[in-house]
Amino acid sequence: MASNQLCDYQSVRLSNPMEPTDHRELGRFQHFQLDDFEADWTKVAEGTLGRVYKVKLKVWRETFAMKQSSNSTSSNMIYRRMVEEASKLEKVKFSHIVSIYGVCSDPPAVVMEFMSNGSLNALLHSHVLMWPKKFQMIHEVTMGMNYLHSMKPELLHLNLKPSNVLLDDHLHAKISDFGFVKWEDFSSSTDFIEHMSMRGNTCYIPPEIFTQSPEAPGPQYDVYSFAIVIWEILTQKKPYPGAGNMMPVIMKVTSGKRPSVEMVPEDKPQECDEMIDIMRCCWKQEVADRPPFSAIVRDTESLSEVLKIPDVIRACGETQKTHRRTSVILSILNHETKPGSASAAGTADGSDDVVGLLLRKDLERFKSVLRKEQVSAVYAGGNSVLHYAAASGDAASVKLVLELGGTVDTRSEQSYTPLIVAVLQNSLDVCSVLLDRGADANLGDADGWTALHFVAQNGDDRTARLLLDHGAEPDPAEKEGWTPLHLAAQNGHENMVRLLLPRVASTDRATGNGRTALHLAARYGHVGITRLLLGQGADPNRRDGPQGSALYLAADGGHFRVARLLVGAGADVNLTDSRCFSALHLAALKGHTGICRLLLGNGAQANARTAQGWTPMHLAALKGQPAPIPLLEEHGASLDAKGDSDSTALHLACCYRHEEVVAALLTAGANPNLLDKRSWSPLHLASSGGSFPCVLQLLSHSAHVNAQNGSQATALHLASAAGNVPIVQALLLNGARRDMRDAKGYTPKELAHRNQKEEVIQLLEE
Repeated sequence: MASNQLCDYQSVRLSNPMEPTDHRELGRFQHFQLDDFEADWTKVAEGTLGRVYKVKLKVWRETFAMKQSSNSTSSNMIYRRMVEEASKLEKVKFSHIVSIYGVCSDPPAVVMEFMSNGSLNALLHSHVLMWPKKFQMIHEVTMGMNYLHSMKPELLHLNLKPSNVLLDDHLHAKISDFGFVKWEDFSSSTDFIEHMSMRGNTCYIPPEIFTQSPEAPGPQYDVYSFAIVIWEILTQKKPYPGAGNMMPVIMKVTSGKRPSVEMVPEDKPQECDEMIDIMRCCWKQEVADRPPFSAIVRDTESLSEVLKIPDVIRACGETQKTHRRTSVILSILNHETKPGSASAAGTADGSDDVVGLLLRKDLERFKSVLRKEQVSAVYAGGNSVLHYAAASGDAASVKLVLELGGTVDTRSEQSYTPLIVAVLQNSLDVCSVLLDRGADANLGDADGWTALHFVAQNGDDRTARLLLDHGAEPDPAEKEGWTPLHLAAQNGHENMVRLLLPRVASTDRATGNGRTALHLAARYGHVGITRLLLGQGADPNRRDGPQGSALYLAADGGHFRVARLLVGAGADVNLTDSRCFSALHLAALKGHTGICRLLLGNGAQANARTAQGWTPMHLAALKGQPAPIPLLEEHGASLDAKGDSDSTALHLACCYRHEEVVAALLTAGANPNLLDKRSWSPLHLASSGGSFPCVLQLLSHSAHVNAQNGSQATALHLASAAGNVPIVQALLLNGARRDMRDAKGYTPKELAHRNQKEEVIQLLEE
């Protein structure tokens, strides 16, 4: 929302810049009347279900959005419904959620935060976005949705699409129109689908809704919609081109087809493949296979963590090793006879399809009709009857197949053995039968995953003991170097780690990218496993390839107890990665104050610099983390250290409009008048970026109001060119000169003329 707050400019120098400038609480739910607003409304959007206007509230002098419904229902009913819903949603306050402030009775409308850059839908079709911006927007949408789903009770959106993602002055994304679509408002799923299609939402409806399921949508509905939003952001295109009505879309979606990934531009960065993987997980056909937003947000954060300042890179590029169970089992249970192969259903005597009987769990019928010649039949994916028998979980059926000549180690096209299938079905009895009949416990699939890999990932220590007792190697490596110990450590299976540790050759064996079990336990915050590994002699200072140590990973993830264990075990608190980032840099960057205190108290260098000169203080300022600043200063960190381009922490905080950080730095004694390489002061940056609160704070701490940058521009030049009336007025009241000229000879007033900023021109003429 634009920062047009009305304040008493005569008291700018004397008032506390952190105090609110208006005595009415914007957070309190309000009932507005038509005459509360200025008369000049501007229509900014219109759809089949309503209109949105830009309005200005007379008392607060603030700009809002007013959303009116075009519903033909009586105004009283609309208003009652709006009051009921908006009063609940008004309490939802989060950085990536559009704020609701109240309702207007005449006309019935919701009064909400005004987003100056409109909807994501409009932007995607009018501008070419850079990849970092695309990733940032995806992550911000994820954060907003994760917040809604984490509420008690969880708040489903059911209407997530680019037109309901709005953008502020700096193109940061916020979720809007949440909570107004209610499943219980519709008599059937057909009515719901028709209503959503009328809104233009067919492409965002998951397949389970089209099956006429009586069950209400759950959070995975929004996850599917989010996947389509990801696709639109990556491609900047509309899904399902050429589908003139909803039926072709419904047919595609219900058959498992999705928008083409080939439409993602070829100039995509390497990280885009990981984002596409996230998208594919989110639009999976089966509801249970879609991840929750609480898991998605971690992955999108790591991909969007490439910051705008060089040298600040994401700390942990490691994506969690994907659980393999679903894809394997679906390949087994997808019963379809391979063309040209023998089919149990096609035998001369017309007996039942034995595989179909197994899938339907008609085990007695299966045992009565199974014949020796049917055991050799081959089905889709190269699966045998023994694979299906193992998937059924019935040990007696498995024994029968083996007695009729089934090969115990027969492999599918992906090299899955019946033992691997039994392991994935958590069938200890079937595993025991297969092993007793000579199954090789060390056979792996096409990727080198053995039965013990899958067991370790799922945490089934009983089956693990059975496999080890039958000769399974304790630490086989799959094609990327992951062992069962790595998988158990990553997934937090403490009993499995306890079982494997005495049997492995080394606790410090690394994956192909250099990550040990200790790195994985630290990365995911598993305290008990970290303690076990350290007790078995794991090296706390071993580097994770180009990254740092386990302590570095724990600091990045905010895992205080793990970090404390590592420090106690002798971890070097000043060890850095290939770009000279230490654990303290990451803890400050993420705002993990407890870990900062732990590291500083154990000798971490408060002024350590990255390869490009950034200190922990710089990084805390860059990411808007005020809490570590007094702690760093208390331990000797310089408030005015200059990094790349001679920027101080205060420069960065002003550049990125982090008002609380600016306040913390100035309170601690940061110099507001230092210049960077372009001779820009923090006041120049705050004025250029339109951060009115930052400007007030700098002025109240004696910032030089008439300082000139390398182009001879003052803060007044910059604010006038941008048309920021509150900042211009604040600068004038604090002694800004109107007659100063920049390097091109322009005064602030002339710049305002050139940029057609009429309100600023009037101010400068007074």
